[in-house]
Amino acid sequence: MIDLLIKKLIKNYKNTGNPQVRENYGKLASIMGIATNLFLFSIKITVGLIFNSISIIADAVNNLSDSGASLVTLVGFKLSGKPADQDHPYGHERMENIAGLVVSFIILFLGLQLIQSSIGKIVAPELPQFSSITIVVLIIAILVKVWQFWFYQKIAKTIDSMTLLATATDSRNDIMATSAVLIAAMITFITGFDLDGYMGVVVAIFIVFSGINLVKETISPLLGSAPSKDLIDNIYQKILSYEHIIGLHDLIVHSYGATKIYASVHCEVPAELNCLVSHSVIDQIERDFLKEMDIHLIIHMDPVVIDDKETNDLKKQVETVILSISPDIHMHDFRVVWGFNHANIIFDVAVSYDFPWSNAELIQMISDEIYKINDSYHAVITVDHSNYVPNENDFEC
Repeated sequence: MIDLLIKKLIKNYKNTGNPQVRENYGKLASIMGIATNLFLFSIKITVGLIFNSISIIADAVNNLSDSGASLVTLVGFKLSGKPADQDHPYGHERMENIAGLVVSFIILFLGLQLIQSSIGKIVAPELPQFSSITIVVLIIAILVKVWQFWFYQKIAKTIDSMTLLATATDSRNDIMATSAVLIAAMITFITGFDLDGYMGVVVAIFIVFSGINLVKETISPLLGSAPSKDLIDNIYQKILSYEHIIGLHDLIVHSYGATKIYASVHCEVPAELNCLVSHSVIDQIERDFLKEMDIHLIIHMDPVVIDDKETNDLKKQVETVILSISPDIHMHDFRVVWGFNHANIIFDVAVSYDFPWSNAELIQMISDEIYKINDSYHAVITVDHSNYVPNENDFEC
């Protein structure tokens, strides 16, 4: 049924890289969310008020907040589909994340309000009047939420949407919350023991924790989250597949939405290669990345001397030194300025942000070891940091 809806209602549904198609997926998900959650709110609030159940009313309000959240998501997808303009040269796709953040705060606020209401019901209990109608309504609600979860998850994976993935998670939480209300209703109906207020608190806590997690997930891309390991691996492997590229480093990836990715990287080429040939290779890589991966890539070209035996031998010695200190240190941009009575050994090392030593400590440790090789060697070291530092030896050039 989900695939049929997508095929019937979204034109060119397979072309998910198109911003308009992506927007249409978001609109479909949002409209279905508004409709199904309003339906659930209507039947739950009616039953909750008739039978005086705070837990069912709490669950109904949760559905109302979900409907409002879908409305915010709808507006977010609409705004994120706007093209780039003079004031926003990278487009408006982050509006989708902002919409998700607004939704998260709505869920969090309602959860806190429902905790207060449920505690009031515990302090001054009124035994709810459950019936078989209550049970039927809650079962229907669970089935609708199961369908919602599958629906949101399907579209979220199709268009790689963090907002809809968060919405799918919220639907999964709703399944557990409504199931808890159903169990409480059945126990109260059978035994007469009032669990209504307590279950209202449980449902509200589910809502609050869901809101907190959604806030964390939606803030991360707005702050500039690190690219995935798979994306980094793909970029490394693709660049190193080109002729004359002998290494790369200082890769930086910026995301301005699911389809707006900008990156920069330093690519090492043989210094003796004609600069026009090197420049042609770099241009070809940049064009291919935009065409094949929809990544706006800017490459800085680093000429590397590869036919000087003395430099190459020293490089191997320095690599051995660095490996003996830690296998998590990766060296690049190695060059030597040979002087009359000393040599400046210049290179960068890349480590992760959680590397245990400070930059100064690491530089001192490497410099001391290089000094042991020859006391005329002076190390000039720059430390780079990255969440993920792949080893180029893991990829085939």
